[in-house]
Amino acid sequence: METIRRRPVDPIYSMCVQPSFIIGTNNEDGTPNFAPITWVSVTHEEGDGYLLVVSMFGTKMTKKNVLRTGIFSANLVSTDMLPLMDYFGSRHARDGRKDGIKYSVSRGQVLDVPVLDHSRWVYECEVSQKLDTGDSTTFFCPIRNIQMDERLVCKDTFDVDLTVLDPVIYSGKYHSLGKMLGSIGDFL
Repeated sequence: METIRRRPVDPIYSMCVQPSFIIGTNNEDGTPNFAPITWVSVTHEEGDGYLLVVSMFGTKMTKKNVLRTGIFSANLVSTDMLPLMDYFGSRHARDGRKDGIKYSVSRGQVLDVPVLDHSRWVYECEVSQKLDTGDSTTFFCPIRNIQMDERLVCKDTFDVDLTVLDPVIYSGKYHSLGKMLGSIGDFL
Protein backbone atom coordinates (compact mmCIF):
# COMPACT_ATOMS: atom_id res chain seq x y z
CA MET A 1 0.00 0.00 0.00
CA GLU A 2 1.24 3.44 -0.90
CA THR A 3 1.80 6.01 1.86
CA ILE A 4 -0.41 9.03 1.30
CA ARG A 5 1.02 12.49 1.80
CA ARG A 6 -1.40 14.84 3.53
CA ARG A 7 -1.40 18.54 4.31
CA PRO A 8 -3.05 20.29 7.25
CA VAL A 9 -6.11 22.45 6.57
CA ASP A 10 -8.40 24.58 8.72
CA PRO A 11 -11.29 22.64 10.29
CA ILE A 12 -13.79 24.39 8.02
CA TYR A 13 -14.22 21.38 5.76
CA SER A 14 -17.25 19.30 6.54
CA MET A 15 -16.42 16.21 4.54
CA CYS A 16 -18.30 13.49 6.31
CA VAL A 17 -19.67 10.73 4.12
CA GLN A 18 -23.35 10.52 4.95
CA PRO A 19 -26.33 8.60 3.58
CA SER A 20 -29.22 10.74 2.39
CA PHE A 21 -32.66 10.27 3.87
CA ILE A 22 -35.98 12.02 3.53
CA ILE A 23 -37.59 12.17 6.95
CA GLY A 24 -41.36 11.80 6.99
CA THR A 25 -43.45 13.28 9.80
CA ASN A 26 -47.07 14.13 10.52
CA ASN A 27 -48.06 17.78 10.69
CA GLU A 28 -50.53 18.81 13.39
CA ASP A 29 -53.39 18.59 10.88
CA GLY A 30 -52.36 15.02 9.92
CA THR A 31 -50.86 15.90 6.54
CA PRO A 32 -47.46 14.44 5.69
CA ASN A 33 -44.32 16.55 5.82
CA PHE A 34 -40.98 15.54 4.31
CA ALA A 35 -37.49 17.02 4.59
CA PRO A 36 -34.05 15.77 3.53
CA ILE A 37 -31.69 14.99 6.40
CA THR A 38 -28.17 13.65 5.95
CA TRP A 39 -27.00 13.57 9.55
CA VAL A 40 -28.09 9.95 9.99
CA SER A 41 -26.24 6.99 11.48
CA VAL A 42 -26.82 4.02 13.79
CA THR A 43 -25.51 2.97 17.15
CA HIS A 44 -25.85 -0.25 19.08
CA GLU A 45 -28.09 -0.50 22.10
CA GLU A 46 -28.40 -3.16 24.75
CA GLY A 47 -29.05 -6.63 23.36
CA ASP A 48 -29.19 -7.08 19.62
CA GLY A 49 -30.94 -3.82 18.84
CA TYR A 50 -29.79 -0.80 16.93
CA LEU A 51 -30.82 2.79 17.32
CA LEU A 52 -31.12 5.07 14.34
CA VAL A 53 -29.36 8.33 15.23
CA VAL A 54 -30.69 11.42 13.46
CA SER A 55 -29.50 14.99 14.03
CA MET A 56 -31.63 17.93 12.94
CA PHE A 57 -30.50 21.53 12.91
CA GLY A 58 -32.57 24.67 13.30
CA THR A 59 -36.31 25.16 13.63
CA LYS A 60 -37.64 23.23 10.64
CA MET A 61 -41.16 21.79 10.82
CA THR A 62 -39.80 18.25 10.56
CA LYS A 63 -37.85 18.72 13.79
CA LYS A 64 -40.88 20.27 15.50
CA ASN A 65 -43.05 17.34 14.37
CA VAL A 66 -40.58 14.77 15.71
CA LEU A 67 -40.39 16.62 19.04
CA ARG A 68 -44.22 16.73 19.19
CA THR A 69 -45.05 13.16 18.06
CA GLY A 70 -41.88 11.17 18.84
CA ILE A 71 -42.17 9.17 15.58
CA PHE A 72 -40.99 9.48 11.98
CA SER A 73 -40.00 7.54 8.88
CA ALA A 74 -36.51 7.68 7.41
CA ASN A 75 -36.76 7.06 3.66
CA LEU A 76 -33.41 6.22 2.04
CA VAL A 77 -32.83 8.37 -1.04
CA SER A 78 -31.78 6.51 -4.20
CA THR A 79 -30.30 8.35 -7.17
CA ASP A 80 -33.64 8.40 -9.01
CA MET A 81 -35.12 10.32 -6.04
CA LEU A 82 -32.69 13.27 -6.26
CA PRO A 83 -35.28 15.62 -7.84
CA LEU A 84 -37.64 14.86 -4.94
CA MET A 85 -34.88 15.38 -2.36
CA ASP A 86 -33.92 18.72 -3.89
CA TYR A 87 -37.58 19.76 -4.05
CA PHE A 88 -38.21 18.94 -0.39
CA GLY A 89 -34.97 20.68 0.57
CA SER A 90 -35.92 23.89 -1.20
CA ARG A 91 -39.46 24.16 0.22
CA HIS A 92 -40.53 24.98 3.75
CA ALA A 93 -43.60 23.55 5.46
CA ARG A 94 -44.42 26.98 6.84
CA ASP A 95 -45.11 28.06 3.23
CA GLY A 96 -47.78 25.38 2.72
CA ARG A 97 -48.04 21.83 1.41
CA LYS A 98 -45.12 20.49 -0.54
CA ASP A 99 -47.17 19.33 -3.51
CA GLY A 100 -45.48 21.03 -6.46
CA ILE A 101 -43.92 17.75 -7.62
CA LYS A 102 -45.58 14.35 -8.09
CA TYR A 103 -44.90 11.68 -5.46
CA SER A 104 -46.96 9.06 -3.65
CA VAL A 105 -47.23 8.41 0.06
CA SER A 106 -48.48 5.49 2.13
CA ARG A 107 -48.59 4.92 5.88
CA GLY A 108 -46.06 2.97 7.91
CA GLN A 109 -46.75 -0.69 8.58
CA VAL A 110 -46.07 -0.42 12.33
CA LEU A 111 -46.09 3.30 13.15
CA ASP A 112 -48.50 5.96 11.90
CA VAL A 113 -45.89 7.79 9.83
CA PRO A 114 -45.87 8.90 6.18
CA VAL A 115 -43.69 6.76 3.91
CA LEU A 116 -42.48 7.63 0.42
CA ASP A 117 -43.55 4.87 -1.97
CA HIS A 118 -40.42 5.37 -4.12
CA SER A 119 -37.94 4.67 -1.31
CA ARG A 120 -36.18 1.30 -1.50
CA TRP A 121 -35.41 1.18 2.25
CA VAL A 122 -37.54 2.76 4.98
CA TYR A 123 -37.06 2.85 8.73
CA GLU A 124 -40.08 3.44 10.96
CA CYS A 125 -38.67 4.98 14.16
CA GLU A 126 -39.76 6.04 17.60
CA VAL A 127 -37.67 8.46 19.63
CA SER A 128 -36.39 7.10 22.96
CA GLN A 129 -33.85 9.83 23.80
CA LYS A 130 -32.76 13.21 22.54
CA LEU A 131 -29.73 15.37 23.08
CA ASP A 132 -29.57 19.09 22.33
CA THR A 133 -26.27 20.63 21.19
CA GLY A 134 -26.56 24.26 20.16
CA ASP A 135 -29.28 24.56 17.54
CA SER A 136 -29.19 20.82 16.79
CA THR A 137 -31.18 18.03 18.35
CA THR A 138 -29.95 14.46 18.04
CA PHE A 139 -32.62 11.78 18.31
CA PHE A 140 -31.83 8.20 19.37
CA CYS A 141 -34.52 5.97 17.96
CA PRO A 142 -35.36 2.29 18.21
CA ILE A 143 -36.21 1.01 14.74
CA ARG A 144 -39.76 -0.37 14.98
CA ASN A 145 -39.92 -1.63 11.40
CA ILE A 146 -37.84 -1.78 8.24
CA GLN A 147 -39.42 -1.89 4.81
CA MET A 148 -36.96 -3.05 2.16
CA ASP A 149 -37.07 -3.41 -1.61
CA GLU A 150 -38.20 -6.94 -2.50
CA ARG A 151 -35.22 -7.29 -4.88
CA LEU A 152 -32.89 -7.44 -1.86
CA VAL A 153 -32.06 -10.92 -0.65
CA CYS A 154 -30.15 -10.69 2.63
CA LYS A 155 -28.52 -13.74 4.21
CA ASP A 156 -27.67 -11.94 7.45
CA THR A 157 -27.57 -8.51 9.12
CA PHE A 158 -24.56 -7.32 7.12
CA ASP A 159 -25.57 -8.78 3.76
CA VAL A 160 -27.20 -5.72 2.20
CA ASP A 161 -26.13 -5.01 -1.38
CA LEU A 162 -26.07 -1.21 -1.49
CA THR A 163 -25.74 -1.28 -5.28
CA VAL A 164 -29.36 -2.51 -5.42
CA LEU A 165 -30.42 0.36 -3.14
CA ASP A 166 -28.39 2.85 -5.24
CA PRO A 167 -28.18 5.32 -2.32
CA VAL A 168 -27.28 8.97 -2.59
CA ILE A 169 -24.23 9.74 -0.49
CA TYR A 170 -23.79 13.32 0.67
CA SER A 171 -20.60 15.14 1.64
CA GLY A 172 -21.45 18.67 0.61
CA LYS A 173 -22.31 17.37 -2.88
CA TYR A 174 -24.28 14.31 -4.03
CA HIS A 175 -22.45 11.09 -4.88
CA SER A 176 -23.42 7.52 -5.72
CA LEU A 177 -21.84 4.11 -5.25
CA GLY A 178 -20.03 2.37 -8.05
CA LYS A 179 -19.72 -1.28 -7.10
CA MET A 180 -19.66 -3.74 -4.22
CA LEU A 181 -16.07 -4.55 -3.30
CA GLY A 182 -16.52 -7.57 -1.02
CA SER A 183 -17.26 -8.70 2.51
CA ILE A 184 -15.48 -8.45 5.85
CA GLY A 185 -12.52 -10.83 5.77
CA ASP A 186 -12.26 -10.99 1.96
CA PHE A 187 -9.05 -8.97 1.98
CA LEU A 188 -7.03 -10.75 4.67
